[in-house]
Order: sequence, then C-alpha cells, then structure tokens
Amino acid sequence: MPEMTLTGLRVVVEVARRGSFTAAADALGYTQSAVSRQVNAMETAVGSPLFERWARGVRPTSACEALLEHARQVVAHLEAAELKIAGLRDKIAGRLAVGAYPTAAASFVPRVIARLRTAHPALTVRLGEAGSPVLLRRLRAGRIEAAVVAVGDGLPDYDLTGLRVEPVPVGRGPGVAVANAHPFAGQEFVDVRDLAGQVWIAGAGGEGDPQFGAWPTLTEPTIGYEARTWQTRLGLVAAGLGVSVLPGLAADIVPRGVTWVPVRDPGLLERRRTVVVTDEDRSPAADAFTQALREG
Repeated sequence: MPEMTLTGLRVVVEVARRGSFTAAADALGYTQSAVSRQVNAMETAVGSPLFERWARGVRPTSACEALLEHARQVVAHLEAAELKIAGLRDKIAGRLAVGAYPTAAASFVPRVIARLRTAHPALTVRLGEAGSPVLLRRLRAGRIEAAVVAVGDGLPDYDLTGLRVEPVPVGRGPGVAVANAHPFAGQEFVDVRDLAGQVWIAGAGGEGDPQFGAWPTLTEPTIGYEARTWQTRLGLVAAGLGVSVLPGLAADIVPRGVTWVPVRDPGLLERRRTVVVTDEDRSPAADAFTQALREG
C-alpha cells in the first residue's frame, strides 16, 4: 500500500491553501504535473479523493479536511526543524554580549537585535545598558564584544587606542523635550535664540558619565533640576518644570505628556555622535552586529 510522504503532505497543504494545482506548483517551485502526481499518490494512500475539481480550481473534500487538521501541524514542525538546522549550519552562532548607552538601548538597538536574530537564528544576543565610560571598560575587559557609545560635544575624550570605531546612523539630530502644554510643542522646530530664558532639566551622574546639560551654545543657562536618569528628566519635563536636551533618536520613545521638537542652531558645529566600538580582531557575531547597526 502506498504510504503518505512529507512531500505529499506539503503539496496537499499548499494546494488547499492556494485553491489550485497551478498556484501550488508556482509556490513550491514544482511543475503542475509533479503536483498532480503527489496528490494522486496521497489519494491512493488515503483511499479517498482529496479534492473536488472545479472550473476555477479545486476544493478540499471532507477526507482532505480531516487530513489537513494533522498535515498542517506536520508541515509546520518540519519547517521549524529546517529553520533550526539552517541556524546550526550558520557560521554565526553562539552568544554575543553587547552594550549600549541608555537612550540607544531604549530606541534603535533592540530593533537591530531583532533583525540579527532573524538573520542568524542560532545567535543569542545579550544587551547590557550603561554609560559610555562603563561600556568601554567592559569592552576592554572582555565582558562585551561591542559597545554602542556617544562621543563628541561635551563628552570626555575617550581612549579608543587599539579599538575599532565605526559611525552609527541615528537619523534626526538634537532637539528639546518639552511638556505638551509648552508653547514649543506646537512648532515644527525651535530656533536656538528662542531657548534663552528657558529653565533646564539637566542630567546628573558619576564623574565622566555623559550627561545632558542645557543647550550647549547657550551662555549662563538656568538649571532648574538635575536627575540621574533620562526617565526622571522626562518626568520633570512632563510636569512642566522645565525643558531638556534630547537627541532625535529618542524622539519616538518620549513618555506621555512630552513632545520632542528639533532645534535649529547654526553655531552648534560639534555634535554628539553615536558610534559602535569593538576590538580590531572581532568575532563574526560582533561583525554581524556592527554591520546591522550601520545599515540602520
């Protein structure tokens, strides 16, 4: 007696899904005659017709519907196994520890990790969040393989000797976070001259940790509050207690009650940049992570 085959089950599932032998053949990359042979073999094995032939396609019979209840699960498990095996063949596998400064870790880095997992299912990525100085220390100590850090205006001149540094595109430039009721909230942008006289909510952290103060080109700004985390800073902003500098990469993750507005400032020549730092001789997994970051 002819037996059911995995190929036959896959063909039956696809014919039922597409509603025709021709469409199933196109989807599977088979010829129409090959699909017909597989269906005939499955009908012989089942001992009953699986499809009713109509002028514009086919329709599953009751016997086919009974078979499909189990065939779909078999095919799904088979596809999952094929994906796992493909992951085992992938040269990029194992574990990768990376780190990012808080704003990056809360915005674009998780999306990069999600894309990386899809491309390399055998790779497990662990993300740590810390300030740039801490991340660089962890990188040199071998605790992480890649560090997404901020460099540039108002930040320490980090020692990057012997490390590989590459830019990361983050889209929009710097701006300000304001309460929804603030006059700036309804504007397309803010001119830097309009920032004079604002009360600023600044960051407060350990020595060497990058923190956002007032807008960098202002003279004698008024600092109303200091907060250790950006979540607290934005909470103070939402309460209407001041405004805060916030990079454009965080514009889409501001909490309720806060609006991000870009700032036009011709005098801001040096800006903060986001870079990814790795060892010169980095692993294939770290290389894949870096490439995914640079692709945006």
